[in-house]
Amino acid sequence: MTFLVFIIAIVLIFDFINGFHDSANSIATVVSTKVLSPFAAVGLAATFNFVAFLVFPLKVAKTIGSGVIDTEIVTLQLIAAAVLAAIIWNLITWYLGLPSSSSHTLVGGLVGAAIASSGFGSVIYAGILKIAVFIVIAPCLGMLMSYLITIVVLHVVKGHSPFGVDKHFRRLQIVSASAFSLGHGGNDAQKSMGIIWVALYAMDKVPRDSDPALWVVLSCHAAIALGTLFGGWRIVKTMGQKITKLKPFEGFCAETAGAATLFMATGLGIPVSTTHTITGSIIGVGATKRASAVKWGVTTKIFWAWILTIPVSAIIGAVLYYIVRMLA
Repeated sequence: MTFLVFIIAIVLIFDFINGFHDSANSIATVVSTKVLSPFAAVGLAATFNFVAFLVFPLKVAKTIGSGVIDTEIVTLQLIAAAVLAAIIWNLITWYLGLPSSSSHTLVGGLVGAAIASSGFGSVIYAGILKIAVFIVIAPCLGMLMSYLITIVVLHVVKGHSPFGVDKHFRRLQIVSASAFSLGHGGNDAQKSMGIIWVALYAMDKVPRDSDPALWVVLSCHAAIALGTLFGGWRIVKTMGQKITKLKPFEGFCAETAGAATLFMATGLGIPVSTTHTITGSIIGVGATKRASAVKWGVTTKIFWAWILTIPVSAIIGAVLYYIVRMLA
C-alpha cells in the first residue's frame, strides 16, 4: 500500500511537471504578442487546465490505461519506471529549452518498462501505431488549419486599419488562448489519470471496466494546473519568438487551430502532443507570410526532439525498470 501511494505521488509530480513543461504551449503566443503579461497568461491557462474535466469525456485516460501495454503484466515497479523515465526526459528537454511531448515520453516509458518486464509481446502495437501516426497528423493538421484560418482572417480584415485589427484581435486572442488551454488540460491531465487507474487495477483496487474516480480526476487536473502556474519560461522563448514573429491576429489563428485539433483528438481518445500541435499551428501562420518567415533551423531541432522522445524514453524506462525491481 505504501508503494502504491508513492506511485500515485510520482504520477502527480509528473502531471505537475507536465503542466510546468507544457505551460509554454498555452501561453507562448499570447505572451509573445504582448496581449497578456506572463503572470496573467499562466493564471488564465491554469484555470482552463483545471476546468477541462467538466468538458471532455475520459477517453484519453482509457487509451493510456489499457491501450498501450497489456494491463495484465502491469506492476507497480513497471509504472514507477515508466513515470520516472517520463519525468527525467521532460526535465532534460525543459533544461535544453526544447518543446518535446510529455504524452509521448510517458508512452515511451511505458513501452520500455513493459518490454524489460515481459518482452515485446506485452506491447499493444495497434495502440502505439495510432499514437505514432498522430505524431505526424497533429502538427500537420494544426499547420493546415492555422494556414487556412489565417488566409480567411486576412481576407476579412483587408481594408481595415492595422490599429483596429490589432485592438480586436487582442481581445479575441484571450478567447483562443483559453480554448487552447482547455484542450491542453483535457488531453494531458487524462494521461496521468490513466496511469493512476492502471496502478489501482494492478493492486485489485478497481475493476477493469471502471472509470477513474472523481478524486483521481480532480487531483490530476489540480496538479497540471499548479504546474502551469509555475510556467516553463525557457520554452516560452522558443515557442513565442524563435519560430516566427507573431501579431495578435496571428496568435489567434494559431491558438484556434491548435484548440480545434486538441478538441478533436481528445474526443477520439487519442493522446496527442499539445507541443506538436501548437508548433505546427505557429509554423502554419508563419508560412502565410513567406517560407523564410519560419526559422527552419529552430524547427528542425524541435522535430528531432519529437522523433527521439519515444525511443529515448523507452530506453530510460527499460533501464529504470531493472533498477526499480532491484530496489523495490
